[in-house]
Amino acid sequence: MVKLGLIGCGRIGKLHARNLVHRVEGAQLIIVSDSNPQAAKKLASELGIEYTLDYRELLKRELDGVLVCTSTDTHKQIVIDACEAGKNVFCEKPLARTLEEVDEMVRAVRRAGVKLQVGFNRRFDPNFSQAKKEISSGVIGKPLLLKITSRDPDFPSLEYLKVSGGIWVDMTIHDFDMARYLMGEEVEEVYSTGSVLLEPRLKEFGDLDTVVTVLRFRGGAIGVIDNCRRAVYGYDQRVEILGEKGMMEVPNPLPLQNIRWDIEGAHSSKLYYFFPDRYERSFVEEMRAFIKCLREDTEPPVTGEDGRLALLLALRAQQSFKEGRPVKVG
Repeated sequence: MVKLGLIGCGRIGKLHARNLVHRVEGAQLIIVSDSNPQAAKKLASELGIEYTLDYRELLKRELDGVLVCTSTDTHKQIVIDACEAGKNVFCEKPLARTLEEVDEMVRAVRRAGVKLQVGFNRRFDPNFSQAKKEISSGVIGKPLLLKITSRDPDFPSLEYLKVSGGIWVDMTIHDFDMARYLMGEEVEEVYSTGSVLLEPRLKEFGDLDTVVTVLRFRGGAIGVIDNCRRAVYGYDQRVEILGEKGMMEVPNPLPLQNIRWDIEGAHSSKLYYFFPDRYERSFVEEMRAFIKCLREDTEPPVTGEDGRLALLLALRAQQSFKEGRPVKVG
């Protein structure tokens, strides 16, 4: 059994903890940690495991790896401390809010000789992973255009948004990683524009709620990503890739595939409301991949370099918006 500890008992931490205990073979979650006593105690009690309020105490335990599920602004120090304690690390996205912090984290990983996997769970969604396989096989020929739609059903709390790093770093970063993953090549130029159309208080700390980003890949292909913090009809996650021989489409999956027709038209199931339901299977597969790389001593499927490159795109998009021009990525 791969013995693990988890740091951060918020929404994503609870999701990973429950999956490790109930759905991931070969994993044993030993202990959880959170500075909030109620959060740590409640999750530990639910799962029948130990807890501590100080993650440094967790790092003293005999563990094969730790999951870092705290807020982004705390990632750097926790990951470095975990590396120095000789622990392999799974860290939620984004790794950090600056490239300098990410570089420090990656250096700590290399010094310690441990593994680092980044939490880009969408790569493990069966629909997107199948699309990747087919695109890589050449069935649609050379990719020409990529379109990604990624819209949340509603805003997170303002307290969260104030420390998130902004919409590109917090939200679009998933789409930057998906663009690199599906297209199989790097982005050389980014242009992004956006507005505050739904939540005026975002202006107080320089964030946006609606953005469009254009990517130019090294081979000349073009990508377009549209994001919005609120889509009243549900969690909207779609991808389309046009190739020289055809087109690959990944539509929104529905809880029920039934469509009822009547005099007023067609009626179908609502979209999944948010990511825990839409990406339920991907989170399980992501943890299985982490356990597998620890057991077999292989490279994690999503590396620190992947995390760095996604953050680089997010920061260049942010720069592009501020300067009102396309920005080279290098």
